[in-house]
Amino acid sequence: MVGESASVVIIGAGIVGSSIAYHLSVRGCRDVIVLEKADREATGSTARSAAGVRNQFASEVNIRLSLYSIERLKRFAEEVGGESGLKQIGYLLLVSEPELWQDYQRSVALQNSLGVNSRAVSPGEAQALLPATNLDGLLGATYCADDGYCDPHGVATGYLAAARRQGVQVRRATPATAIRRAGERVTAVQTPAGAIECDIVINAAGPWAGAVGVLAGVNVPVLPYRRCIYMTEPMPSIPVFPFTIDTSSGFYMRKEGDKLLMGVTNEREPPGENLAVDWEWMETVLERGAHRFPFLAEAGMVRRNCWAGLYENTPDYLPILGRRPGLENYIDASGFSGHGVMHSPATGMLIAEEVLDGRAHTIDIDALRITRFETQSAAIERNVY
Repeated sequence: MVGESASVVIIGAGIVGSSIAYHLSVRGCRDVIVLEKADREATGSTARSAAGVRNQFASEVNIRLSLYSIERLKRFAEEVGGESGLKQIGYLLLVSEPELWQDYQRSVALQNSLGVNSRAVSPGEAQALLPATNLDGLLGATYCADDGYCDPHGVATGYLAAARRQGVQVRRATPATAIRRAGERVTAVQTPAGAIECDIVINAAGPWAGAVGVLAGVNVPVLPYRRCIYMTEPMPSIPVFPFTIDTSSGFYMRKEGDKLLMGVTNEREPPGENLAVDWEWMETVLERGAHRFPFLAEAGMVRRNCWAGLYENTPDYLPILGRRPGLENYIDASGFSGHGVMHSPATGMLIAEEVLDGRAHTIDIDALRITRFETQSAAIERNVY
């Protein structure tokens, strides 16, 4: 590998890096190397996701990313190959706080103005969508039938397989160990096997994007946070219901086959890379869930089916996308704060535009560029769980 070069080096072969590689390749940019530090691609946060896909966001840019991405996931087999596993079972967001209920109704109005088929529903309508729900204190809910979940591993491997057919190379067990610069340009990415000279480097390293940024001498405000997902024993008597979130407790759940998948974010947990399941926290998850859904009091848990993964959070829960002033051939594509899976199709398309056209244009990503942190007026995505 001594003296090797590529037009583009992508650091990270998760679902975001895979989508970028695919979208570059179908536009004719095939001199691309994807570096993955693990022994296999799509085994980090991608494989450990709850896999939710939704239009119900509070910020316009996230809504636009979702609208584009869900359409692509619907047509994934014909456009890319492989299977996205998209199941549009809907998302149901239960709201109990008066101020939050007003915010969610405003979000529905924004979503509708952009073409999202979401709506506010009464407590009774919410209960019809998810029977046996305890309605105590519930003011209402928002619902979108186009939301649901997908197969993140299938999407990532589908993108990579298509990119490989176009000539893109994927290097497993090959971490970036240094990023060389000459003034305001990246010149090469160092790996244990040697250096790769490049015209563009893309940081799609997910929870490790901050560490990769350090290699390039730039600050990427992305930190990893553990999220634990718990699975019940089979509960075939529970019919399929929307991916449901109780916003007051943070509890979420959906069907996974005959089982129920569930979790709650532990807001007190500091950042870190711990991937061990927090069994003590499981009791909190069940307690919060059973308050709104009493049938969970009888649910048995299957510990071998539970897992933990990492969110890649930014201070405002919005991703960092695009070129960086002062280092124009370095591009950020990280910090999705739990939304990387659902927004990977749009991200790949937009970063390909950023590389090949000089600037993303199908969707305006100026609100997502690193420069937003230079002001105090940056918006925060409220619909984060």
